[in-house]
Amino acid sequence: MLQNELEGYKIILASGSPRRQQYFKALGLKFEVRLKTIDEIYPEQLKGHEISDYLSELKASIFKDELHPKEILITSDTVVWHNNMSLAKAANNDEAYQMLRRLSNDLHEVITSVTFTTTEKQLTVHGITEVKFKDLSDDEIWFYINTYKPFDKAGAYGIQEWIGLIGIEHIKGGYPNVVGLPTHLVYKTLNEMVA
Repeated sequence: MLQNELEGYKIILASGSPRRQQYFKALGLKFEVRLKTIDEIYPEQLKGHEISDYLSELKASIFKDELHPKEILITSDTVVWHNNMSLAKAANNDEAYQMLRRLSNDLHEVITSVTFTTTEKQLTVHGITEVKFKDLSDDEIWFYINTYKPFDKAGAYGIQEWIGLIGIEHIKGGYPNVVGLPTHLVYKTLNEMVA
């Protein structure tokens, strides 16, 4: 079991996301949360998973000098990719409305990259899930925004919240990835790193 393989290692999760932290607990992993902020700016020529890979690795870069042997730093980033454009976190109600109006009655991809950094190596993996929203009414969009304030989420929505329950017609790929962590890849990669 992975928990036994990780004996002697210290996992550091550099994410304030309660959803990611909950998934780590559900995987049975012991971890410490360390938080630092960084401007999430990326070269504009990047597309899709290149953006989330870059930002996940950027988030790791500010911790590199303080890692000790047997520590595994885990950083991540989620991107909503729609019509060749990345939808980041909404700054306000109007931005959230515009994002959800764009996603309504269409397909998009949710891409979550996870970077594993030690004193010796760095490895980045990503999961991609296709999501299809029904045709959302303005009343539904505004109810969701005003009730749930989804400003901490890429694409201005959380699949686990009301909008996901009433609005998502189908997904192709991993559900946890849309919530914010490709759990199967985290489990697989950690196993490989400590094997």
